[in-house]
Amino acid sequence: MVTEVMIIIFLFGYLMIALEHPLKIDKAASALITGVLLWVVYTLFGAHLVPQFHSEELLHYIETNKTLANLPAIQQCISYIVDVQVLEQLGEISETLFFLIGAMTIVELIDVHGGFAIITNRITTRDKTKLLWLIAFITFFLSSLLDNMTTSIVMVMLIRRIIKNYKERWVYASMIIIAANSGGAWSPIGDITTIMLWVRGNITTGGIIPSTILPCLVSMIIPLFISSKLLHGIITAGKTGNEASGSWLTIITRKERASILLLGVGGLICVPVFKSITHLPPFMGILLVLGILWFYTEIMYKRKVCVDESLKHRVPRVIRRVDIPTVLFFLGILLAVGALQMTGVLGGFASFLDTHVHNIYLTNTLIGLMSAVVDNVPLVAAAMGMYPLTDPAAVSMAADPAYAAAFMPDGIFWELLAYCAGVGGSILIIGSVSGVVIMGIEKISFLWYLKNISLMALIGYLAGVGVFWLQHTILALI
Repeated sequence: MVTEVMIIIFLFGYLMIALEHPLKIDKAASALITGVLLWVVYTLFGAHLVPQFHSEELLHYIETNKTLANLPAIQQCISYIVDVQVLEQLGEISETLFFLIGAMTIVELIDVHGGFAIITNRITTRDKTKLLWLIAFITFFLSSLLDNMTTSIVMVMLIRRIIKNYKERWVYASMIIIAANSGGAWSPIGDITTIMLWVRGNITTGGIIPSTILPCLVSMIIPLFISSKLLHGIITAGKTGNEASGSWLTIITRKERASILLLGVGGLICVPVFKSITHLPPFMGILLVLGILWFYTEIMYKRKVCVDESLKHRVPRVIRRVDIPTVLFFLGILLAVGALQMTGVLGGFASFLDTHVHNIYLTNTLIGLMSAVVDNVPLVAAAMGMYPLTDPAAVSMAADPAYAAAFMPDGIFWELLAYCAGVGGSILIIGSVSGVVIMGIEKISFLWYLKNISLMALIGYLAGVGVFWLQHTILALI
């Protein structure tokens, strides 16, 4: 009965998150309430749930804490939940949150200092089709280093300066959504879902990139080829791509902008290298990069004694621009999923899928289709909670070793999950943060996107799954 109540709370919270825009209630609020309520219910009924799902761990905890031996069972269970499980969950969650905060601050630093303008101002072509392909490929590779939202904003603000006709601009904006989602899915730092998988050790840099970059390219190129047929001729109206604005123009030199861009983007690229060399969690690498950029900008501004302090974008000021509600949303979702994992709900659902579906490709394809409707963060978090990482010993003892091997680090389940959850969000404009952001900036209607873009995005998504399957089938035969 308790687990049923927890499932209802989670589903209701999920519904509130999905209906964020019609209800005009920030999804962070719904996620935080859901996460905390689930832990409250779990703690209140811990005396029934902990012995059922964590009997060995509870016994070991009591044996190592002699003061608990004579306490009632309910107090022993509450102590175990509060002092062990909550702290373990918080430690795992913090790795992801600190990484996000660091990465988002680095991206904001580059942005407020005009670093991205160095890239966008080089786009000068007036051919509509060439511009579409150029924009898409820049977005694809840029989003593998930056978050999808920032990449989408940078690129859509560029096309707003170049393209006057809003219907044509919607085509470009739609391809930015698809390219940003596809580009983020093949990099360990390109999307929140891949960051989650990478931080937890489900995927590695050397595994995810070669396995998913071709499917991700296919998922972008097919819609790109189809949408190219919607554009003809050259651009005759709109401002040039070389125009830009911002307070940094008056106080930051081009050389300083370039150095901040190089330090920021180069640092993000080096984070996976830092992890492989030091074996420290990724958030340590991202904090090191942030510290270096912070130090550099402080020295830079120290030399500008004649510049008003209000024009200086120091890190303490830039941190205020970081999207904290998004960070709190991830906190709430990961807390909620952690509670469901502790109570065996996710394990039971995984057993159901193993029994009735038992197909990695079908399971992940369905997750990707669901991510077009609901947020992909809880979907991936739930999948990670449902399927714990396996090791060679567990694989050798499994009834179906080939199936169990898919859940090892860099297993095909996790790699395909990264692809499906990231790329599937492009099928509907509300299916990803990049889609929602561009929908707000460009006022693209849901029905227009559904009528003109969704089918080509779906074709690209399914084609990418097919390429992924073909890659691993050929490798298995070799």
